[in-house]
Amino acid sequence: MENQSILTIERRKKISMTCVESVDAFSETRITLTVSGQRVTIDGNKLKILTFSQGSGNFSASGEVRALRYGGGKSLSGLLK
Repeated sequence: MENQSILTIERRKKISMTCVESVDAFSETRITLTVSGQRVTIDGNKLKILTFSQGSGNFSASGEVRALRYGGGKSLSGLLK
């Protein structure tokens, strides 16, 4: 059975995920992760990584979360209202 990632976004100010394999790139406006073998991109402002444990796969970041995109697919920004 494949690992299932859990995504939590709190008031567009904090984002947490499980099953994160790596943090591939980060800046104040974009964080790129590999989650269960897929690329995940978080777009926003004043983004800051709070925690990342490669062993457990737990990840959290704060800032203004504007959009989240899995793979090359569509953004989930419409769900972040």
